[in-house]
Amino acid sequence: MTQLEERNPIVVGVDPDPGKRTALAWAADEADRRDLPLLLVLAQGTATPGYRPTGGRPSWEEWSAALHASGDRALGEAVSFVESRCPRVRVSGLLAEGHPAWVLREQAQKATAVVLGSWHLSAVRELFTSAAVALPVVAHAPCPVVVVPEPEHITRQPPYFVVGVDAGPHSAAAVDFAFEEAALRGAALRALYVWHTPVLGLLDENAAVQECRRALSEAVAGPSAAHPEVELHHEVVRGHPVEALTKASEHALGLVVGTRGHGGFTGMLLGSVSQGVLHHARCPVITVPHAHDR
Repeated sequence: MTQLEERNPIVVGVDPDPGKRTALAWAADEADRRDLPLLLVLAQGTATPGYRPTGGRPSWEEWSAALHASGDRALGEAVSFVESRCPRVRVSGLLAEGHPAWVLREQAQKATAVVLGSWHLSAVRELFTSAAVALPVVAHAPCPVVVVPEPEHITRQPPYFVVGVDAGPHSAAAVDFAFEEAALRGAALRALYVWHTPVLGLLDENAAVQECRRALSEAVAGPSAAHPEVELHHEVVRGHPVEALTKASEHALGLVVGTRGHGGFTGMLLGSVSQGVLHHARCPVITVPHAHDR
């Protein structure tokens, strides 16, 4: 299997466990909708102490051969899954050595989007598992990154997406992408501006809320005109942004948020909102970098 060289593909990280296919299915369907190639990436790390595929302690060559053989099998099964689900999608596979976060960050440089799986675990376990991959990829990828939870969540009819909007430039690309996704799916879009009351309070809260409504209307005006087929609901809600967005997107097809840029220390650049929804949302979370960073 060779890497496709045509239009920038949807890249998806493959879990070797055949029981975990939610992210792979999401990526395959997205590639089908957008008529894009799909690149399946299975990243394998370094040797694990005590690994004994033949019963005795193997040499490095034996370990490497066994690891590659199992990786090829897992990748082949994943390709077959996509071919069966979406026969029109042009699919290829890449078996790579290295930490999954590093491998996927490299592949993100020429991707339309990167799709990852996620499992809601305890905070300590997440730090060393799914979040250890998702956060570095989101922080550094120049393209949208989709984090799809396992198992698949329950959506509500009629289908809808949620997008977080703020007064800065960081959410503009997220709003554009959210309208795109809603149009592709025939779904509605809820655009939320979450207003968090300052610690010291305000002399005129009503005026502040009205300013939020004005900023929200301006943010969605252009994309809404470009996608008149998308039913739009925009609202200003009070509360903590992570809590409000997580609640609003509980049964959504996806939650779209902007990020503050890439490079450097992950926590400082992603911001508390995008990190928070990645940890707490139960629907797919789509993080979209600012247009300048893309």
